[in-house]
Amino acid sequence: MKQRFCFSLACTMSLVLFSLTMVAQDTVAPAEDKSKILAGYFEEWSIYGANYNIANLQQNHVANKITHLIYAFGNVAPVSGPPDATCHLADTWADFQTPYLPSVNGLPYTGPLFGNFAALMQLKQLHPNLKIMISLGGASAANTAGFSYAASTSQLRSQLVASCIDLFIKGNVAPGISAAGVFDGFDIDWEFPTATDTRNFTLLLQEFRKQLKALGKENDTPYLLSIFAPAGSQNYSNIELAKVARQLDFLNVQGYDMHGTWETITNHASPLYDSPKDPSFGQGFDDEDTIVAYLAAGVPARKLLLGVPMYGRGWTGVPNTNHGLYQTSTGPAPSPAGDVLQTDGVATYGTLVAETGFQHYFDPISEAQWAYDAATQTFWTYDTRRSVSVKMSYVQNRVPGGLGGAFFWALKDDDANGSLTKTMAKGLGQ
Repeated sequence: MKQRFCFSLACTMSLVLFSLTMVAQDTVAPAEDKSKILAGYFEEWSIYGANYNIANLQQNHVANKITHLIYAFGNVAPVSGPPDATCHLADTWADFQTPYLPSVNGLPYTGPLFGNFAALMQLKQLHPNLKIMISLGGASAANTAGFSYAASTSQLRSQLVASCIDLFIKGNVAPGISAAGVFDGFDIDWEFPTATDTRNFTLLLQEFRKQLKALGKENDTPYLLSIFAPAGSQNYSNIELAKVARQLDFLNVQGYDMHGTWETITNHASPLYDSPKDPSFGQGFDDEDTIVAYLAAGVPARKLLLGVPMYGRGWTGVPNTNHGLYQTSTGPAPSPAGDVLQTDGVATYGTLVAETGFQHYFDPISEAQWAYDAATQTFWTYDTRRSVSVKMSYVQNRVPGGLGGAFFWALKDDDANGSLTKTMAKGLGQ
């Protein structure tokens, strides 16, 4: 890859600040294994309309390529009802009840544990080095409010963490049914702490680490803790990043949804770099500026995972100027036929890569890919094997020793062969 130059003072300063991040004191000791992390999110609901199962990861050999599977989601405490803080299963049928999922290892499920949890157990038996984490929260108002409530006092924080450990780590999912051994830790997806939550967020993660460390000492088992780390200064400025990082094994840094159909102007959803040609230039809507902010805040580079979307965002009514890039639109692009997301303005990589009638273009400044159909005036921005390869090179070379790795949302959105996942794995030396 050709040498890149910084477009901002923050980018330049990060090269100096990196030396400081390397000496930051961490609660979590560096792992002996220096290989890069490649984590992929599996949505519990993918077994429904998408008909994408844990067994698919074994069939297309993606399970050989990822180091961590993050299962989404578990729910957190409601803000109404009894004054306690607890973890909850989001979908009991998908999680441990349905007996109809395909086997991962060829052997039938014998119960009493069924569903995705049983499939994950089979997957771990085939891949004992694979780490599986449960992601708590997600982009729902109920979970956001639940986190804020549960983190608000010492007693509630302690109750929440104990409840989450009992449910997911100890595996007490239902009377007589155990999922113990499925999960190796937690990914906290609080979208997003506000300024009033800042200190409580740090304290909540300290409580997670405290209780996980105590349990790990009993079991002689290290448990993992990560967060979904947001892009956008309006979000990460409400997090004590350096203090939070000391509690974490890694941070999943959002590298996508920089632009989308909540805006009327077409743009890249996941640009690696900012571009002076971008109407939003200088506002930090790119991967590099996001990583720079985390480094500058004191987060060690080895704990940062760069996020990659396996879905694209699209607009329609886009004039044939500049091949549709940075142009006005009349609204979200119609969902492509057969796309499992079935939402206008969003489509999976597996669908988009097979679409016909589009011309494909690559932005050498932002290092981002897009597709445009002049006949239908349709524009799609999405990552391809080319742009993903560039991003993995960035992960390997952004700082001496590289970043910690990469992650992606979500496993079902790749093509049937897992092409983007395998491209990421190759780029990370997996």
